[in-house]
Amino acid sequence: MRGPGLALWLLAALAAPPSAAAEITVFAAASLKLALDEVAASWGEATGNRVILSYGGSAVLARQIEEGAPADVFISASTQWMDRLNDRTLIRPESRRDILGNRLILVSHAALPPVAIDADLDLPALLDGGKLSMALVEAVPAGQYGKEALETLGLWDGVKDSVAQSENVSIALKLVALGEAPLGIVYASDAGASDAGASVAGAETGVTVIGTFPEDSHQRIVYPAAVIGASPVAEAAAFVDHLATREAQAVFVAYGFKTLP
Repeated sequence: MRGPGLALWLLAALAAPPSAAAEITVFAAASLKLALDEVAASWGEATGNRVILSYGGSAVLARQIEEGAPADVFISASTQWMDRLNDRTLIRPESRRDILGNRLILVSHAALPPVAIDADLDLPALLDGGKLSMALVEAVPAGQYGKEALETLGLWDGVKDSVAQSENVSIALKLVALGEAPLGIVYASDAGASDAGASVAGAETGVTVIGTFPEDSHQRIVYPAAVIGASPVAEAAAFVDHLATREAQAVFVAYGFKTLP
C-alpha cells in the first residue's frame, strides 16, 4: 500500500477506539465479601475489566437468578443452590468449579474461654437466656450447616427456641459483634475477617472464637462458582477460572477459607 492509501489507513488505525473493557456482574455468598472484594479488584487491575459484586444469602441470589436477574457469575456457599440452578439449565455446567471450603465455628461477644463442641456441651447455659445468632436455618447455607451440626450432636432441641435467624451469615455475625446475641454460629472466614479489625476496612470487631464444630457433624462446606447460562460476557469464564488460581486462593486462605484437595 502506497501514497494516500497508506496515509488514510494509518489515520484510521490511530483513530480506532481501544477494545472496551468487559463488565462482569457477580452474585456471591455474603461470607465471601472481604476476600472476594480483594480478589476481584486485583483481577480487574490486571485485566482492565470491571467486576461488579452483589452479595447476599445464596438462596436469595439463586432465586433472583431464576427470576432473570442480570448476573454473569454465581458463587454459592453450598452445592445445593448451584445444583438447583444447574437443574433448571441456568448455568453453564462446563464452567462450574468448586473453589473453596470453610469451617463452622461458635463465636461469642464476650471473651469466653474455648469450649469443646460435642454432645456434652451445655449450650443453653452458655446462652444464659440470650439468643443464638444464626443465618436462616432452612434456606441459607451457614444456617443449614449449623442446624445440621446441632442436630447431629443432639444439641438442637435445647436451643431451637433461642435461635435468632438472619438473612445471611454476615448479619448473624454482626448481631454477636454488637452484643445483640451472646453467641453465634458462623463460618471461620467470618471470624477471621472480624479479627482483622483495623487492617480491613469495615470488618466487625468484638467477636471471640470459642470452638469449632467437628467436620463430621455437618456436610462438607463447599463454595461452587459458575457462569450463568444467559451471560453474554465472554470474560466471565476467565474470572471463574481465576478464582482457582494460586494467587486468588492465597487471598481466600488469608481470610480464613480452606483450599480444596
